[in-house]
Amino acid sequence: MIRFLAACAALALAAPAAAETVAIVDATLLTMTEAGTIAKGTVLIRDGRIASIGANVAVPPDARIVDGRGGVVTPGFIQADSTLGAVEVSQVPASADRATHSRTISAGFDISLGLNPDSILLPVSRLAGITHAVTTPLYDDRSGRDLQFSGQAAVIDLAQRPDMVTRPRVAMVLEMGEGGAERAGGARGSAIVALRATLADVRHFARHRAAYDRGEGRPQTLSRIDLEALVPVAEGRMPLIVKVDRASDIVEMIALAREEGLRIILDGAEEGWRVADAIAAAKVPVIVDPLANLPHSFSQVGASMDNAARLHAAGVAVVLKAGSGVAHRARELRYSAGNAVAWGLPHDAAVAAITINPARVFGVADRIGSLAVGRAADLILWSGDPLEPLSQPRLIFVEGLEKPLTARPLDLRDRYLP
Repeated sequence: MIRFLAACAALALAAPAAAETVAIVDATLLTMTEAGTIAKGTVLIRDGRIASIGANVAVPPDARIVDGRGGVVTPGFIQADSTLGAVEVSQVPASADRATHSRTISAGFDISLGLNPDSILLPVSRLAGITHAVTTPLYDDRSGRDLQFSGQAAVIDLAQRPDMVTRPRVAMVLEMGEGGAERAGGARGSAIVALRATLADVRHFARHRAAYDRGEGRPQTLSRIDLEALVPVAEGRMPLIVKVDRASDIVEMIALAREEGLRIILDGAEEGWRVADAIAAAKVPVIVDPLANLPHSFSQVGASMDNAARLHAAGVAVVLKAGSGVAHRARELRYSAGNAVAWGLPHDAAVAAITINPARVFGVADRIGSLAVGRAADLILWSGDPLEPLSQPRLIFVEGLEKPLTARPLDLRDRYLP
């Protein structure tokens, strides 16, 4: 009964906020649409949606006016390749749902089914302008599996509500290159042959499900759960995030994807600049950490801080991530984008790489990633250039919900500072 009353009270408090009309006036608007940048523009939010946007917007008398002079409004940022929502304390297994070491569930692992909307990492990341994340599963070495399918990624929001999944199963995650070679017998060629064999098995299964259920047909190395999960990948309906760095490995994966009819997204690609033209010609998007410039292996000898800039210049759709996907460093996303600008990536391209580009790549551009009439208000009002470290959020909306400018570290600071 107490929980029921608390839920009713929460709904009662949330209703006026959702029904409120808010006008952010006299701000610079980075729309990420054909409208481009609007100087001294207004965003009118009604019932949690963008009702109007532009330089000459009529503000109704009942609207709460937010003075945006000197500020910048951007779409909420999207942290790609993160474990946000799937981990709290890395060294406490019970709080980490980012990987499975089951031998019968690998590709079938759906990370969207076990997320934590109350994670204290979410408001910390939100204060850095991140309203959504592409949460991707990690591989657990204890599984002993040959192929490194770690599972299916999901797009989530950081509003801290029970229904936090914007879109489940947006991509399958696979590590190739050096990591894939290690788990496939120690050679890259072995990993590629094994991947082709797996795709052939999946397609055979898709054509002979009934025979499989009767125990007939050729034997399969994967469980039914994994085979079912890989069917949309083999049919080109679900993209495959391929973690790979070496230039030659990138070329191999592009060729394999073309021959097998796969849709791939390169993740890491630290030597991507060396084969940027081939990536662009194949129309393959790339997720890049702009600060990755120190080689941790022979696959990353050519790592460079201008990787994102060179890829963009070649015409590649670039998506930026921070902290190599570590949830506890997601807040560094805008700093990483700023560093990419310092190394040659145009400012508007850097903002696109953390807003509209990941939204398009992961199929949610109709909901987030840009400022447009009819969309849910998913935006940040910044005190200045969002890629400048000293700029701070002055207003945060996540999927139409206004969120407080607080987080646990700030609460602890205020509690103990006196």
